[in-house]
Amino acid sequence: MAKSVADIKRQIESYKFQRKSAWNEGVREYAVDMFDSYVQIMNLNDEDIVSCIDKKYLLNGAENWREYSYGGCALIYNGDICEALCSKSEQKRRKYGELQPNSTETWLDVQARALSQAEFLIRRIVRN
Repeated sequence: MAKSVADIKRQIESYKFQRKSAWNEGVREYAVDMFDSYVQIMNLNDEDIVSCIDKKYLLNGAENWREYSYGGCALIYNGDICEALCSKSEQKRRKYGELQPNSTETWLDVQARALSQAEFLIRRIVRN
């Protein structure tokens, strides 16, 4: 089902996750920014109809979300990523990005995971 750009953006901005969390809020914000970028790249206006999303344009030249994140296409500072994706208590535990998020990821890896989920959110909204 095709939708207008304005409808898609409105649905992304108002999307209700099953559980309210800082992570989900951050994913939604990434989705809004990502869709805005897509609209600019594709030279679309609010009335234009979108029936599918081409991932290569969402990635803006990157091969994948990790490259997108590490390539500076999203937030670049650990503290900013931590603030975008973590609750206040988690930010404090992670010393506002000074400590790594976990034992297997950097903040840029965590952001790449959030970007992937943001892409999924956009695709789901466009598809339904």
